[in-house]
Amino acid sequence: MRVLGLMSGTSVDAVDLLLCDLEGRPPKLTWRVLQHKEAPFPALLRAEIIRTLKSQASTREVARLHHAMGRFYADAAAEYKGQVDLVASHGQTVWHEPPQATLQLGEPAYLAEALEVPVVSDFRPSDMALGGEAAPLVPYPDLLLYGEAGVNRAIHNIGGISNLTYLPADLNPENVRAFDTGPGNALLDEAASRLGLRQDTGGAIAASGKPDHLLLERWLSHPYFARKPPKSTGRELWNLEMLDEDASLPPADLLATLTLFTAHSIARAYQEFVLPWGLDEIWVAGGGAYNSTLMQHLKALLPVPVYTFEQKGQNSKHREALCFAVLGYLRYLELPNVLKQTTGARRNAIAGKITLPSQ
Repeated sequence: MRVLGLMSGTSVDAVDLLLCDLEGRPPKLTWRVLQHKEAPFPALLRAEIIRTLKSQASTREVARLHHAMGRFYADAAAEYKGQVDLVASHGQTVWHEPPQATLQLGEPAYLAEALEVPVVSDFRPSDMALGGEAAPLVPYPDLLLYGEAGVNRAIHNIGGISNLTYLPADLNPENVRAFDTGPGNALLDEAASRLGLRQDTGGAIAASGKPDHLLLERWLSHPYFARKPPKSTGRELWNLEMLDEDASLPPADLLATLTLFTAHSIARAYQEFVLPWGLDEIWVAGGGAYNSTLMQHLKALLPVPVYTFEQKGQNSKHREALCFAVLGYLRYLELPNVLKQTTGARRNAIAGKITLPSQ
């Protein structure tokens, strides 16, 4: 099948659209990326998403945003009409509070009608109904796409939230592990926004600042880091207001401290929960892979080689949209696509809802 995967993450900067060919069934999947593009959110739409993330939107505003996101996705994907057999859309997470609730916005009917093909969406509730955290969703696609016999590899995504997938050398799906390590770019982007920027490009501002190590140690005492996997988190927890940050800290020093905090939280997750399983290497994807200051910290803190996707002949921006294309493909084939041990569910889920076009 030719599948279009859509992913807009917790960084709230753009939706990634990835067109790929997928063939076969687990354990052997053949894949080829055909095209990728980013569609940045218009300023007003992005502002509405962020308002909703901060619980500042009314029920009416959330309902309107759900449909506005659906229309935005359909407009962004319109050029692929006639080129795809199936669409898989993650939607925009605006609330994730397992085990009580999770909510992704972006009405799929607009995509189904615009492209005239089935759309798989709303992946998370199926796993939550089985007692899982509804995250992370991508470990099984990671195994099918990036697993290698004889190599214990971690696929690490640094988006707004940081998460990892552990791919065992035996390629046994039952031995895959995954969890959210904590903040990724969310805190860094929020601090950069105070300077009128969307992000600290390349970590340049952080590199010019001086970390506050007392603040760093206080943040690292957060109880989330001591929780054993499976576990997941979101912007509800990782924002500057919740961290009770020192507002008097100069912007460069704040970014330096937050960048080092993010790196230490990731390294601690590996040291406490992953290294005991045996680990040969880490591949880093997502926007954080382009933050050279963050990557330097990670390489210094971790005892195994740390590579970006580009260093392994891949594209850091492809990983999540491609994984959701695989999730949608497996769901369309009515095959399990979310692994129980990565989310804490009672059994593997066949996750996602299918919306058909009217014709």
